[in-house]
Amino acid sequence: MSSIVTEKGILHYETLGRGKPIILLHGWINSWDVWRDSMIHLADGADGISYRVYALDFWGFGLSNNESIDAAFQLDSYVDMVKQFMDKLGIRQAPIFGHSMGGTVALKFSIKHPEKVDKVVIVGSPIIGRTLNFFLILSGNNYIANMVWRFPILRDTVMYILLMGDRESVRTMLMRDVRKANMNSFFQSIGDLYKADLCEDLSTNDVPILGIFGKRDNIVSPRNSELLIKSRPDSQVAMMENSRHFPMADEPEKFLDLIESFLLDTSLNGSGK
Repeated sequence: MSSIVTEKGILHYETLGRGKPIILLHGWINSWDVWRDSMIHLADGADGISYRVYALDFWGFGLSNNESIDAAFQLDSYVDMVKQFMDKLGIRQAPIFGHSMGGTVALKFSIKHPEKVDKVVIVGSPIIGRTLNFFLILSGNNYIANMVWRFPILRDTVMYILLMGDRESVRTMLMRDVRKANMNSFFQSIGDLYKADLCEDLSTNDVPILGIFGKRDNIVSPRNSELLIKSRPDSQVAMMENSRHFPMADEPEKFLDLIESFLLDTSLNGSGK
């Protein structure tokens, strides 16, 4: 377990392996643990290339604690968090992977700091926040969030409904992680994500992008694959036929093959750390 002190609080991260750096970002009410199996695979150098993998906890989630600064729980603050992390660790450039909200942060980071990103992989991430599940949109309301936090049975019921079709390992992970989040991070981050619209900014960005989407995703509409292609026609898109919101858990072998192939593409030319 590792951490650094940033301008807005303690940033916890896990790291594994040696070689080229890769940064992994989790989704809403998640933690670094969503990437555990992917970290092990990439650190093992199964494609013949060794990687130093960093999986971060956003402020207010996992073990990155920030109770006092409300602005820390917004997408732009998380973009700044990734920048501070790379600067403190001396990482000049790296591929950045993001799941769900983490993918939206990764895209925003590549738009604001293209010189620090050589590739982006997004997994079930919204290009437009209005494509989120209705229950997630409601969670961005201050009054509703207060009710959910006052009566944890409401929170657990909503989570149960959202995760009914997911694997037990996914349900266990999400129920654990949501209980670690604080109320402000819970509703402010999803409220800010709902307002996101990256279509115009993405059209001016030339960082290579791979979008992976679960065809049966009930959290973030898989129609975001179409929005990505419309904004960036040169993007690569993979639709996982048997996956919901967590393709890394639903179809792990196919998922790992996709990210490996994307990383091995000759256009990967970052100098790294």
